Amino acid sequence: MSNWTLLRHSRCCLSRFKTQRFQKNAPLGSSFSTSDEAQPDNEIPVQAAPPPVQVQLTESSGRGVFATRRISAGELLHTAKPLVSYPSLSTIQSVCYFCLKKVKNSAVDRSPSVAFCSEKCEEQAKSFLGVEGKADWVDFNDYCRSHGLKYPLLVKRFACMVLSGATSADLLDILQPAMLSPRMISEMEEGFDLLKSAFEVAKFPDEKMACILSMAEQWYTGILARIRISAFRIECAGGLYEDLLQAAAASVEAEGAVGNAVYMLPSFYNHDCDPNTHIIWIESADAKLMALRDVEEGEELRICYIDASMDRDARQTFLSQGFGFHCTCLRCMSGD
Repeated sequence: MSNWTLLRHSRCCLSRFKTQRFQKNAPLGSSFSTSDEAQPDNEIPVQAAPPPVQVQLTESSGRGVFATRRISAGELLHTAKPLVSYPSLSTIQSVCYFCLKKVKNSAVDRSPSVAFCSEKCEEQAKSFLGVEGKADWVDFNDYCRSHGLKYPLLVKRFACMVLSGATSADLLDILQPAMLSPRMISEMEEGFDLLKSAFEVAKFPDEKMACILSMAEQWYTGILARIRISAFRIECAGGLYEDLLQAAAASVEAEGAVGNAVYMLPSFYNHDCDPNTHIIWIESADAKLMALRDVEEGEELRICYIDASMDRDARQTFLSQGFGFHCTCLRCMSGD
């Protein structure tokens, strides 16, 4: 079985989102589609059909994603753009600072430290770069690098998006937060202090400083707790195959992770050690979710959060320590 390493967790119930059917007029934060076709610049975009899925409550795992019709093996269920993403510090000069696509020599480069794969990505990055570029992140990045941390980098970008007015501070509130121990919260204090210090030293205008000062440590830990649960490790297959089934297999051979990202709809998929759905990245952080086998209407769609080739004991240990739950899928219950 392929090495599908995904960093997520089962979602628990939030009362205000007991059941959510994704329609054509989806909110900006839940951008997804069932089509990959780009529209010519001189044509009016055609609204894509909603994906054949529905988010609703499960009996034991909080929210989950269910098929609204019969789905065939290999079918593309939907695509999803990240709510927030950030490249790995080790790849920051070799991938697009916005979409995480590997950059070429001809890529747009407006900074000695970051690059973009296109002018479109550079334009979209203005939603956070105007704020991020004014602060000195050396200490914050060194802190993340020395401690092997990646999720604070996502919080940093999200904070910059909030300060620029590109998104609201409660955008990620719908996502289930991780359970944080007092020790974990204490360990987050240094990261929060460095983040806030970077903003304060940059001397932003009064209105932005007021927003920065309102970002209490509780806000930082709350966002980080949600990102810890919902972030996906992005490993691009490289765009070498048109057939998605082949691409799923190719992703195992992809080079190391290019970064991490948080999505809306993909964050509602629950785990199974023998999944019927797979999430892949071809060239960028834009995710594709496809069916691995035939799925009946009303059946829950599940992905595998970890390396499914591990034995049962290893999987149980990894899921318990990394995600805080004991897996009771059919594969685990059978002892496989």
